[in-house]
Amino acid sequence: MTTVVNPNLITDLQKFGATDINACFSCGNCTAICPLTDDDALFPRKLIRLAQVGLTDDLVGSKELWTCYGCGVCTTRCPQSADPGEFMGTARRYAIAHYDKSGIARAMYTRPVISSAIVIGAAAFFALFFAAIRGEQSRDSLALFDFIPYSVIHTTGIVLMVVVALFSLLGVGLLARNIARRDGVTREALFGSKQAWARTGRALWYALGIESLGQKRYRDDCHDDEPVEPLYRRRWLIHALTIWGFLGLLLATTLDYGMDVLGIKATGTPVPIWYPVRLLGTVAGLALMYGVTWFMVRRWQANRECNDDSKPSDWLFLVLLWVTGLTGFMIEAALYAAPVPAWGYWVFLVHVAIAMELVLFLPFTKFAHAMYRPVSLFFYGLARQKDSQPVG
Repeated sequence: MTTVVNPNLITDLQKFGATDINACFSCGNCTAICPLTDDDALFPRKLIRLAQVGLTDDLVGSKELWTCYGCGVCTTRCPQSADPGEFMGTARRYAIAHYDKSGIARAMYTRPVISSAIVIGAAAFFALFFAAIRGEQSRDSLALFDFIPYSVIHTTGIVLMVVVALFSLLGVGLLARNIARRDGVTREALFGSKQAWARTGRALWYALGIESLGQKRYRDDCHDDEPVEPLYRRRWLIHALTIWGFLGLLLATTLDYGMDVLGIKATGTPVPIWYPVRLLGTVAGLALMYGVTWFMVRRWQANRECNDDSKPSDWLFLVLLWVTGLTGFMIEAALYAAPVPAWGYWVFLVHVAIAMELVLFLPFTKFAHAMYRPVSLFFYGLARQKDSQPVG
């Protein structure tokens, strides 16, 4: 197979960050001290070397890119101050842009002015769109779907999700194909026999259950010999609460819609705070806000090596999540307030507009790691299996 060398790869990567990578002398110290590296996933040195010799396809097709959780230990102890932790983050941004064929992700990461214009423009578009079709503001109760019709929100959301799904499936498919080719994983190896199906099932459970939901390696291995932080500040827990909170809100929304379809409860019907779906959404929202707030505090204080050079694109995802969560709780407060606050309607408009924008930017921002990491962990789970033994 022909090997294509890109002599401008390092220069291109530097547009996404990693300005110090030329200082790397390939000593391998970063790989030696990384608590997550093993025979099935060697990084960061291996990936830095791929970049230095211009092997773009090998770099963006490496599952190792997404098995790194950015703890920053490698950067702290790099004898050349080459910042390998930032390189890993940069390479992930580059991979997201590589798998987005529209060019939007590249602009979001490398053109701050254009990125800002896209973000502001999208927010303004959704806000003005919903404002243009708004209805009456009831004073008897907070009738949110009289203000912005539920059918309009639902239809807009479906259209957005279809568009985003097309971009997302293309990116995920390309990543999976590239990793499979690089690791020699064939269709036969995945589905050719009962043993193959069993290995595939175990790898899938490892990727989605043990790692994505359970955060096992992040929790157990992603640390060094520094003093252990209090539980409430540990990075794995902050990350886990953000994931669990987001998924909990998604589940609550899905259940609410399902009950509407089944005729159990119409969407928008007032219910007490302890109503099961409302309670699930409230608890999940608190988990999400806790996690996202801590992530923002860490980046603001730059008290971690991996956060010292936060990019606007990194902030975008966090800010959109945080504003969505905050406006959600403001709406919940308005629902139980008396008399009915007029501001509740306008907060609802902002909430819906930002939520739509968050969905829209899924394939083009840091949010995309929610798609690419599980795929890479699936292949890592396959690689870990020896003699058909379970992983995890």
